[in-house]
Amino acid sequence: MRTPRSARTARPARSVQVLAGVLLAASLALAGCSGANDSGDTKSAGGRSAPQAGAAEANAQDAKSAPRAPRLTPSAIIRTASLTVEVKDVPKALETARTTAESAGGYVGKESTSRDTEGHEQTRVVLRVPTEKYDEVLADLQGSGKLVERTAKAEDVTDRVVDVDSRIKSQRASVARIRELMDKATKLSDVVTLEGELSSREADLEALLAQQASLKDRTSLATITLALSETPVKKAAEDDTPGFVDAVSGGWHVFVTMLRWIALALGAVLPFAALAALLTLLWLRVVRPRLPRHAQPAPATPAAAPLPQSRPAPDASGTPDQH
Repeated sequence: MRTPRSARTARPARSVQVLAGVLLAASLALAGCSGANDSGDTKSAGGRSAPQAGAAEANAQDAKSAPRAPRLTPSAIIRTASLTVEVKDVPKALETARTTAESAGGYVGKESTSRDTEGHEQTRVVLRVPTEKYDEVLADLQGSGKLVERTAKAEDVTDRVVDVDSRIKSQRASVARIRELMDKATKLSDVVTLEGELSSREADLEALLAQQASLKDRTSLATITLALSETPVKKAAEDDTPGFVDAVSGGWHVFVTMLRWIALALGAVLPFAALAALLTLLWLRVVRPRLPRHAQPAPATPAAAPLPQSRPAPDASGTPDQH
């Protein structure tokens, strides 16, 4: 059976359509691969794809809008300590303490030396050392001899440091504003008023700066007071019962103390006694001889007694004469 001519003509047409479809599909596939390569090149060139770039941008916006975490202020602590150490050789121990403080980056702030009644040397020294070396220096110092007493103190002044820093910042801004107003002032009265205000605010700023410097010095350097002694600070009483020698020693001590008080009393009275004696001598030798002397009244003479009257002589008859 033969195939009609129209059917044979239709077959080549279908083959052409199929071939065209295959070619179209291949071209689309090539175009897709090229687009993929282009997008990959774009990602490799830019570092990220468009969606990722959009996400990164969104994250950046969120990071900008999110509140920042507050910056923590390091703690400001003032450290002080006091040590009492008994050593065999005070000068040698003192030199070791100086070397320890200077090796740690500190210095000797104050030093005083004295001797007791028995001639033993005693030294008191103030050391300033960095706070990060505080514990190390303290351990070295208390290990230089027999530790008798130790006290340590730590004071947190972080709030004061933050407050002073904030007030300094505000005060500086205030001073700057006053200076700007002075530059713009045209009247003499305004200039005088602003100068007075500027002086007041600058004085307050200097006081705050002094507080800031003091706090910085006290928090950056710890203070250690070291007392070195050759004699025991505390002696254990072996026998508290006094003996004959103790009684004699105590009596002699009381006697010497009494004589000392008597001598002190005489010494206190002596200037007044000398002054009184001098005034008495002046009175007797100078003033009294020059005083006017009053005449003493003569003693009264007794009145003369009346003379006795003569009696008339009796006459011959024995009768007195009346004439």
